[in-house]
Amino acid sequence: MTLFGSSGIRALFSSDLLTLAFRVGLAVARRHRNMVVATDTRTSGDAMKHSLCAGLAAGGARIADAGVVPTPTLAWVTREFDAGVMVTASHNPPEYNGLKLLNPDGSSFGADQQAELEADLAGELDIAGWEHVGQTVPFADAAERHTARVCQDFPEDADLRVVVDCACGAASLVTPGLLEGMGCDVITLNCYHSGFFPRPAEPIAANLGELMETVRETGAALGLAHDGDADRLMAVDETGQFVTGDELLAVFASGVKDVVTTLDASMAIEDMGLKVRRTPIGDTWVSEELRNGGDFGGETSGCWVFPKISLCPDAIYAAARLVTMTAKKPLSERVAAVPRYPLLRASLPGRIASLAKVEAALADLKPEHVDRTDGLKLSFEDGWLLVRPSGTEPKLRLTAEARAEETARRLMEAAKAAVAGAPAGKGTRA
Repeated sequence: MTLFGSSGIRALFSSDLLTLAFRVGLAVARRHRNMVVATDTRTSGDAMKHSLCAGLAAGGARIADAGVVPTPTLAWVTREFDAGVMVTASHNPPEYNGLKLLNPDGSSFGADQQAELEADLAGELDIAGWEHVGQTVPFADAAERHTARVCQDFPEDADLRVVVDCACGAASLVTPGLLEGMGCDVITLNCYHSGFFPRPAEPIAANLGELMETVRETGAALGLAHDGDADRLMAVDETGQFVTGDELLAVFASGVKDVVTTLDASMAIEDMGLKVRRTPIGDTWVSEELRNGGDFGGETSGCWVFPKISLCPDAIYAAARLVTMTAKKPLSERVAAVPRYPLLRASLPGRIASLAKVEAALADLKPEHVDRTDGLKLSFEDGWLLVRPSGTEPKLRLTAEARAEETARRLMEAAKAAVAGAPAGKGTRA
């Protein structure tokens, strides 16, 4: 049984997913008796949460219900509990839902914990006797506790006009209030709770046209965008230009020494003179590596981890930090100082049966090094190519970067041709 992708359990909402939520609750309660749970704004959130809590309670756990809050907020308060469970499918479309399990340090359940849970789910799960069944109690001030902690690190007022687009997700009532408290003039877009997501939840350039236009029209200094559960933050500079994840990674990394990022991030981060450690794609891996030390971690999808506050990607903290940085120097100037190379990303629907077939088809490129840690990464003197199955959706992710645009395009076209020639199938993570 393999339930976990690169960031928790996710699937289309269904009776099977509801049943799984109940069983996950039973399994988690075997080892964690003091739990906290929350949801994002999805229409299926309540049903999922109640099924999960029923399993936790039937297993003998006590549950604190934090309501609708961002994932990093739940991660922050989980330090007071044995573990936490966020009911969310993050940036996936609204018809999806899922479960993200959190440790007291804010990190997601690691590989060993996931394997342990999956083994439990594959067997018989007993319920507690009637005298040991747990109860659910409200936990009303999680967001206030989290934002109070964030504000400790950013005490100075930031006199900026900022446009915030929360996609009607879990941060809709959190990030605008935080930034107003920091002295910002906040213009809101999609900042009310709705599980229908008026724009696609993933904060990529294609979904943020309204944010870019509003920044230009209002003369704002910054535009900020979250996904459904606010573990992601992306930005628009004062000209209305979308800042890529690779650029934003470098902006956040400036001023630190030790950075953890993923295999698919730009090689520009090494050119900044930082100590860089690479992990498989997924915030779980970044968080696990940050346990070994590091000043900052992130992946270019918009997940930014600040270990001084939590090992969970914290888009609320990231928003406050970026506002403070922008108050001192415009974001466009910070981005202009980042080394940049032609970098191409593409997604193809479906899976392939074996990455070995893709590797064989790409052998003529004569890579200097092949990394199979997460998918297939081919490194060359002047660039690199990555082919990997998505950990959250039935897609293949292709990334190519090189010092010359012609080389990057050649690598991307070679990857597309290799994938097209590979047999289709359910696919596995290589």
